[in-house]
Amino acid sequence: MEKIKLEIVGLSYSQTQSGAYALVLSEVGGNRRLPIIIGGFEAQAIAIELEKMVPTRPLTHDLFKNFATTFNIEVKEVIIYNLDEGIFFSKLVCEQNGQVVEIDARTSDAIAIGIRFNCDIYTSEDILSSAGILLDESAMEEEDLINESFGEEEEAETGSSLETLTIDQLEAELNQAIDNEDYELASRIRDEINKRQS
Repeated sequence: MEKIKLEIVGLSYSQTQSGAYALVLSEVGGNRRLPIIIGGFEAQAIAIELEKMVPTRPLTHDLFKNFATTFNIEVKEVIIYNLDEGIFFSKLVCEQNGQVVEIDARTSDAIAIGIRFNCDIYTSEDILSSAGILLDESAMEEEDLINESFGEEEEAETGSSLETLTIDQLEAELNQAIDNEDYELASRIRDEINKRQS
């Protein structure tokens, strides 16, 4: 299989589809996007690592990394190798003492673990051709692509309420959200802070 490198470009939630999130991967050096619907726990685990948040207790994927590191196991890459009836199949390529082993994993878990090891994500041309979305010359915004993955426009209630807070209030809310382990809210607050500081 000829591998095509991917990178994470977006992660969003749906207020109307309970527990549904869209993880959007982008073809490196290309204009195709691969949206993958994932569960809330995995979305939270990915968002925490992307936002460089430090949870009060290690999450399952952090525990996996700590366990693997303790026993000199390194995750080298994530490969999304199959798509069957809308379900993506992935594997972690791991190395220990020069021996390479491939471990089957759900795509969301594989990516949540992979980003903790700073490893690359790959897929095949077949998967990108069948499930990828091609952005045209007028390239829609990544946020529109994420919303399109759900077939809806996201509601902005939380975003609107965050816009009325000062930076100090946002920082306090961010700390409170992290203390309460509400990483979805923390991610949205962090986005609002970054938007104002850019």
